[in-house]
Amino acid sequence: MFKVIQRSVGPASLSLLTFKVYASPKKDSPHKASVKVNELSLYSVPEGQSKYVEEPRTQLEESISHLRHYCEPYTNWCQEMYSQTKPKMQNLVQWGLDSYEYLQNAPPGFFPRLGVIGFAGIIGLLLARGSKIKKLVYPPGFMGLAASLYYPQQAIVFVQVSGEKLYDWGLRGYIVVEDLWKENFQKPGNVKSSPGNK
Repeated sequence: MFKVIQRSVGPASLSLLTFKVYASPKKDSPHKASVKVNELSLYSVPEGQSKYVEEPRTQLEESISHLRHYCEPYTNWCQEMYSQTKPKMQNLVQWGLDSYEYLQNAPPGFFPRLGVIGFAGIIGLLLARGSKIKKLVYPPGFMGLAASLYYPQQAIVFVQVSGEKLYDWGLRGYIVVEDLWKENFQKPGNVKSSPGNK
């Protein structure tokens, strides 16, 4: 065993030594000129010149090209609509997932309240027979009234926000009507002469 270790340690220790080797040209050898890269046979460039010739288009390629040019505005429109609707659809999907998760872990008493609110909407629909305006007003009104009984704080916030919006819309409508009135009925050419002025 000792002989094996001796024989393996010797060559292994020699491999750890480093030697520096310096090479110098012989004094009596003639100086040779260096060879350029393009003179080597491996890098020689052939003398012939190539010319690119485009093949003529076939009838199928021509028809596909015309079809692509014809469909390009529609595809651009589809891409724009997709880029505009993608965030909205992602928000809608996220809202649906959040609603599903909320319904899976609903607070106690949520489903009975939801049933009462839905029943109030059905009663409003039954009471609104015969008139289209009543069908638009009664069901949401009854549902809102039933929801405000169970969720008074949210109802107050909703009434405040919607009241401000209604006031803002009414003010805008008043300004538009006032501008139209001034433009069309208060011009000097539009004032009709009375019978006594003839």
